[in-house]
Amino acid sequence: MRIADLYIRVSTDEQADKGYSQRNQEEVLRRYCDLNGIQVRKAVYEDHSAKTFNRPAWSKLLLELRKHKGKTDLLLFTKWDRFSRNAGDAYQMINLLGKLGVNPQAIEQPLDMSIPESKIMLAVYLATPEVENDRRALNVFHGMRKAKKEGRWMGTAPIGYQNRVQENGRKYIAPKEPEASIMQWVFQEIAAARFNTEQIWKTAKLKGLNCSKNNFWVAIRNPVYCGKIHIPKYKDEESRFVQGLHAGIISEALFYEVQEVLDGRKKKQRTKTVVDDMLPLRGFLICPSCGRMLTGSASKGRHQHYYYYHCTSSCGKRYKADVANDLFVTEIKKYVPHPVIKDLYKTAVRHVFKALAKDNNTEKKQLLTAIEALSDQITEARRLLFSKEIEPTDYRESKAYYEKQIMELEAKLSGLPTNYFQNIDLLLDKALENLCQLDKLYENGNMEQKRKIIGSIFPEKLIFDGEHYRTARVNEAVRVLFAIDEAFRQKENGTNLCLEDLSHLVIPLGLEPRTHTLKVYCSTN
Repeated sequence: MRIADLYIRVSTDEQADKGYSQRNQEEVLRRYCDLNGIQVRKAVYEDHSAKTFNRPAWSKLLLELRKHKGKTDLLLFTKWDRFSRNAGDAYQMINLLGKLGVNPQAIEQPLDMSIPESKIMLAVYLATPEVENDRRALNVFHGMRKAKKEGRWMGTAPIGYQNRVQENGRKYIAPKEPEASIMQWVFQEIAAARFNTEQIWKTAKLKGLNCSKNNFWVAIRNPVYCGKIHIPKYKDEESRFVQGLHAGIISEALFYEVQEVLDGRKKKQRTKTVVDDMLPLRGFLICPSCGRMLTGSASKGRHQHYYYYHCTSSCGKRYKADVANDLFVTEIKKYVPHPVIKDLYKTAVRHVFKALAKDNNTEKKQLLTAIEALSDQITEARRLLFSKEIEPTDYRESKAYYEKQIMELEAKLSGLPTNYFQNIDLLLDKALENLCQLDKLYENGNMEQKRKIIGSIFPEKLIFDGEHYRTARVNEAVRVLFAIDEAFRQKENGTNLCLEDLSHLVIPLGLEPRTHTLKVYCSTN
């Protein structure tokens, strides 16, 4: 009596679409064995795709057949598509089973493999499900591509979004808090370029972002966060971006600014994150002797650790961290404005905002001019195509190149502020309140806040000689405000700043010694 193993395979989509079931297959196979006097050794159940033979249950069965060669004569299944949906893999597996003494057979599509012509029918039986798979995959691909062109996000929602379903059953993605706010902060920090990307990722994880490093890198390159969907290149269609149906959490201008930072086209000075709270100035100080960057570290004493800023070169400069930190607080106090002259500050800032608004209009005109010039280039390329002076391939490449530049310029144009004076008073009040307690904000702030304050006041590195701080320049806005404040304090101390009130009589120098000339001048007066 022949002995057979029953192979019963079904995938979830087939069971839902075609009504296949494991119980029905097993019933049909056992009835066939009873009618033909075949003994059933075991039934193997598989719930996996037949695109490849990399299936859990099949791998176990094949290993068993290799170990116990000769115990099974037949491998029965209902149809050949239950065995495989890939003709190439199926032929190899049939040969392997033949070497193990096992004859695979589909009871509803029986073939006598000893007859050469049967291989033609086997090719048909095996190729048909493979063609069906390919057609289904192609239909899915075109369907997903069409959905992307309509602005729909396909698949699992990216970090900061969640998959939602409308009442009509249409799927979409929506921002998910707090991840959306964290990702918005991430893009702003990358654009500011105060810290490198890995440090920003680590800080984002501390804020609550559950994301691996690789997924984080993919996310910050994804235009979905500015409301765009990327359409990949396919055949003659060039890759492009379309407006998504979802709401973006950042502006297009910010997204492209981040891409420039990541690509290295926009370079800014980056400082290292300091773990120890005792070394907030690490990465901002320069050695006064050799000009190298001062680093920071702790030395273990008998009872505690002692922190120092020191140079790694042979000059050996070394300063106590607590002294340097206290002197820096004193330095910051110089930039705390007098609270009485808030109105004067407001007037000065408003004046600057007017100038910025004027510059903004100029930049807007420049961007519009550049966009118009690029559009003319596309029109010219189209004319050359119609006149057969260039090939269609050259036209498509030129069009894709100019459209990408236009998209970036339009993003910058949309990122320009439209109304400078909207809520300006509220912003000024908040800013002036922070300025008037700048030293307290620094002393009471965490490490990130302290470093932001340092970086905002001093765009270039500080030179510390152990007693004083000096730098090549400070932030221009801070410099102007400090100058106004200095002038106010001189006025408050009684210094007369009006030169018109001074005497126009100047003491003549005379000859050496000048005492005689001075006496003559006094006597004549």
